[in-house]
Amino acid sequence: QVQLVESGGGLVQPGGSLRLLCAASGSIFSINAMAWYRQAPGKERELVARINWHYGNTYYPDSMKGRFTISRDNAKNTVYLQMNNLKPEDTAAYYCNALVWSSNYWGQGTQVTVSS
Repeated sequence: QVQLVESGGGLVQPGGSLRLLCAASGSIFSINAMAWYRQAPGKERELVARINWHYGNTYYPDSMKGRFTISRDNAKNTVYLQMNNLKPEDTAAYYCNALVWSSNYWGQGTQVTVSS
């Protein structure tokens, strides 16, 4: 079992930045990868970024490249999502995900609202 707790969301103006955090606990040793997803109202959940827990290599869908950076601190069991030059269309609930073998674990989500 893996527990995930996100933080760092909030209201930000267009062009601003936010850093999301996801603290993992439980069976950390069994995590293969961690990721950030987001879901806007009326839309499907979409992948923002993924990172290999052990080796640190990252993956971004083409639509997410350039403004989002995922990183991790294994000593703190924490994954980060740095978001720059935010746009109103980035408004969504952001969810942390952990892939443990073939099982997915999710956090409760943190809301990001980009508005002037």
